[in-house]
Amino acid sequence: MSNQKLSLILATVGRTEELKKFLEHLHMQTYANFELIVVDQNDDDRLVPILKDYKEKFSILHLRSKKGLSRARNVGLRYVSGDIVAFPDDDCWYPPDLLERVANFFEEHPGVDGLTGRSVDENLSPSTTRWDFSKGIINRLNVFKRATSISMFIKIYNHDECFDETLGVGAGTPWGSGEEMDYILRLLEKGQRIYYDPNLFVYHPQVIRQFDALAIQRAFDYSCGMGRLLRKHRYPLWFVLYLCIRPIGGMLLSLLQCNYNRLIYHYNVLAGRVRGWLS
Repeated sequence: MSNQKLSLILATVGRTEELKKFLEHLHMQTYANFELIVVDQNDDDRLVPILKDYKEKFSILHLRSKKGLSRARNVGLRYVSGDIVAFPDDDCWYPPDLLERVANFFEEHPGVDGLTGRSVDENLSPSTTRWDFSKGIINRLNVFKRATSISMFIKIYNHDECFDETLGVGAGTPWGSGEEMDYILRLLEKGQRIYYDPNLFVYHPQVIRQFDALAIQRAFDYSCGMGRLLRKHRYPLWFVLYLCIRPIGGMLLSLLQCNYNRLIYHYNVLAGRVRGWLS
């Protein structure tokens, strides 16, 4: 049985019921050697009574930070005391054996520096991206189908690598995503080995439930971050073009189906990726 300690950095703002659900499932874990570092970006004390109910059940450190997902995670990274670090969202929740499986994996694979899995909804359907269903080592081409922040677990000696605070939700820049891919890509560039196992997963609600105004705006913001990431890490032009052709296909299909909201959504994906890459 592994004795490795896991440090979970959870940035949160505006959510309470979702956080309660995460805490309830964290208390159900079959592996108890972990700490939860909550980086609170609320302007009030709404989390104090919620966290108080669990502080006697497992280790919780309650911190504060300015707005911005990457900024909050960097604050949390300064306080980790475990061997492995993870970055759950405030609206995700863990299967009961997740941390035990992660700890055992690192015990059995000492030469691996990180582990990632999928994000799925309550019906086990992909909730954030199209996942690769074959396991193996991550590289710069397959990373987009093999990694997401909420299901990545990284050995703590990498904690000198922090998140780019110009990327991600709340950064105050046009680049509304890409911070976790940037984090992993910089680890890969250092020669770190990160393994993907599709049988490992974290629960998360569907990111896109309908193609409304919020989803359409988010598509542009997130895609700007993707484009910025592609430029920052000097991806080849053929790969950039491939990622631009996909939303064009979505636009054509939406047009044939007379689904104009979905058409605008895919257009914003294309426009955002182009804008970010041209930056």
